[in-house]
Parts: sequence; C-alpha cells; structure tokens
Amino acid sequence: MRFLTILFVYLPILSTTHFAQSTPDYSLDASWAVLPKQIPAAFKSRIQDTALYQFADVFYVYPTLNTAKTDRRWNVPLDDAEQQKKVLETALPFQASAFAEAGRFFAPYYRSAHLRSYYVSDPKGKEALEFAYADVRAAFLYYLEHYNQGRPIILAGHSQGSTHCGLLLQEFFDGKPLQKQLVAAYLPGIGILPTDLKNIPLMTSPTQTGGYLAWNTFKKRLDKKSYEKWYKGRAVVNPITWTLASSTSKEQHKGFLYFDEKVYGQLFCAHLIDGAIWIDRPKGKFFWLSLTMRNYHIGDINLFWQDIHDNAQLRVRTYLENQ
Repeated sequence: MRFLTILFVYLPILSTTHFAQSTPDYSLDASWAVLPKQIPAAFKSRIQDTALYQFADVFYVYPTLNTAKTDRRWNVPLDDAEQQKKVLETALPFQASAFAEAGRFFAPYYRSAHLRSYYVSDPKGKEALEFAYADVRAAFLYYLEHYNQGRPIILAGHSQGSTHCGLLLQEFFDGKPLQKQLVAAYLPGIGILPTDLKNIPLMTSPTQTGGYLAWNTFKKRLDKKSYEKWYKGRAVVNPITWTLASSTSKEQHKGFLYFDEKVYGQLFCAHLIDGAIWIDRPKGKFFWLSLTMRNYHIGDINLFWQDIHDNAQLRVRTYLENQ
C-alpha cells in the first residue's frame, strides 16, 4: 500500500543555519528527481494540461522519508536507492502531483535528515537539518542561475520539505527583490509563527499571491500533546476555501487522492481552529483512516489534493493577470 510514511516532523522555520561546505552537483541531471526534461512516469501520468509551463515554475521539496528506528544515519545519501524509490513512488505521485500543472517542475534530491532530528536533544539533530537545508539551498541557487530567468515561482513542500521551503522564503524572498516573483509558498505540515516572516503574509483568499499558506490536519479528537507543542498559535488557513473560514461543508471538498490513485471528493467537512484544522471522520472505505492514525499529518496534501491542484493554477493565472 503506497502512502507517505511520515510521522511528526516539525520545526519552526526560523533558525540559524550553517551551510555544509560539500554539496551535491546540481548541474547533473542525476541530482534531480524532476526537471522539465526529466519527468518520472508515475508523476507524468498526472500531467494533462501544460499551458502554464511557459509562464511559471514550481520548486518542490519532498518530506522526511527516512523514518525507520533501525536507520541510525542522520542524513540519507543523495544516491540512496531506497530513498529515491520512495521519492519517485510516493512523494511525487501522491504529493507533488498536486502542483504538477501549475508550472515547469523542479524537485531536487537532497540529503534529508532522519525523523529523529526533530525531537532529540543531541545537537547532531539540528546539524542534520542544517546539512539537509544546505543541499536544498544549493539546488535552489542552481535553479535560479540556470533555469528561472525571471519567471514566477511556486514553492511547495510538506513537513521537512516545508521546513526547507520556509528557510528559502526567509533567505531569498522575505524583503528581497525575488519576493516580486513569488506566486505562493505552500507549507503544510510545520508550525509557522506569524513572526517568522517579516514581509511575506499568510494568504487568506484563494486568489491572493505573494504570500504563504500553512495548515496541519488533525482528527476531531485532537492529539492534544502534539497540538499544544507544535501548532497552537501558528499560522493556518482552511485548505478547502483558502480563507479563515471556521468550517466548510462536504460539498466544498474537491478531492482526496487515495491509494488506488483515484480522486474522491465531498468526503468531509474541515474545521479551522487556533493553529490547525481538523476534519470529520471520512466515511465508507476511508473509515479505517480514523482508526489507525493518531492524526492526519501524512495526508496534509493527499486529503486536499484536488483543492490544492486547482488553487495552485488559479494563483498562477491571477499572478499573471496582475502583471
């Protein structure tokens, strides 16, 4: 059963980062999971409309995929075959595909930090995350220099990927000339304080551009320990309406991308609370989700796949109309 096997992976995006001296060579196609000329089959199957490719770009960073307790490495090697398989067979088709039609697509491989890096007291955990960001940073710099050419940009991530995209926002966009090229940054799966970004706002309408979007998905019965520690007081929007709407109807939900690779709509209501959202228990064959998961972190994108897919394109079109 293919699904994103990510647990709790959160980090405030405001941190001090020491860049690693040795970074991958992003001039090599092998250092990228996706380039415009290099689109994996499982990902390409979700691409039907490429009309926006001539206008905008998407830079996507995948989440933590090295979570096994038996894996004692702090960072996974760039060419690790098992890691690359997870990227190609889970992260890309079930997450990144939501943004696949919003612009030319770029997704670098990077030496992602192990899950434990987020919650251990060992300073090696923080170092592992900084090491991972150094790779993402190097890939983004290469993208800017060799591919971007002034085009509008969507940043997209989840969990650890959102951590790194948040750091990109802070370093390269926030109050910088590049901010003018920002269509949107989709940053689900982390807790972002309103003060983390000085000039880039949380967007609260479906056509707003130049800001970021954040949400974290819970069951009705909250995992209170995680909620209190990571999310309460953080930035959040409702990913069905893309507003601060306190609740939505099932009819408004556009679609959950399920294990069978089909999209199912009108499954649940979404309720916005302080720093997070919670959804009603899905019905029918989706009922087991409410029994086997403490929360819905792993589905922050999948659960709202069609909603995100449509909104990303809408924001690109709105950005272009306003230029």
